[in-house]
Amino acid sequence: MKRLGLIGAIVSGALLWVAPSTAAPPASWDGLVQVKSKRLDVVYLQPGADFRGYSKVILDPTEVAFHKSWQKDYNRTAIGLGGRVSDQDIARAVTLGIAAANDIFAKAWRDGGYSVVADPGPDVLRVRTAVLNINVTAPEARTSSRSFTFSDDAGSAVLVVEVRDSVTNALLGRAVDGEVAGDTTVGWRSSVSNAGDFRALVENWARTSVKGLAELKALSPIR
Repeated sequence: MKRLGLIGAIVSGALLWVAPSTAAPPASWDGLVQVKSKRLDVVYLQPGADFRGYSKVILDPTEVAFHKSWQKDYNRTAIGLGGRVSDQDIARAVTLGIAAANDIFAKAWRDGGYSVVADPGPDVLRVRTAVLNINVTAPEARTSSRSFTFSDDAGSAVLVVEVRDSVTNALLGRAVDGEVAGDTTVGWRSSVSNAGDFRALVENWARTSVKGLAELKALSPIR
């Protein structure tokens, strides 16, 4: 049976937990128990899980998805056909986003001292990531001149991270975190500046993921 992707795993409502809402995350999720986290919005761990033996990681390709209504909402207010976002624009952005995210996460894990490998093993952790619910303030516009938008931020996105034992496929942990990109400076935004802001956001998430595993090792076995 084909395994559902991370998008399928959270579509039932997990994204609502990090959106402006009164909805609260449940105490457990797929057998995992919610724990407090200073770094990410929602973190779940498998009681008794021991992360101390993992020194290598398998990184599944990062899943990337825009917010389901972002294209429609943006095009509704776009000026002229040249400023509209097409299906081809979305597909290209997703393809480029996947490639960039894959490189960012691989570099972060290597910089953190972990070998990135392709084969399962007793010391190998499988890491699955997804960058979802992407909203962009100033997408690339096909106009005769460079397009700028004044905004408080570049947009927003949600990260989902899931870790499993690479041999048994046992689910060990899952985290969800929603963040705003480029909110440190209010000003004129363009597709170029937004790309840099979103890259910085994913780089921060990648570093946080690596630091998180170090913390889990110190806390193992999880109680």
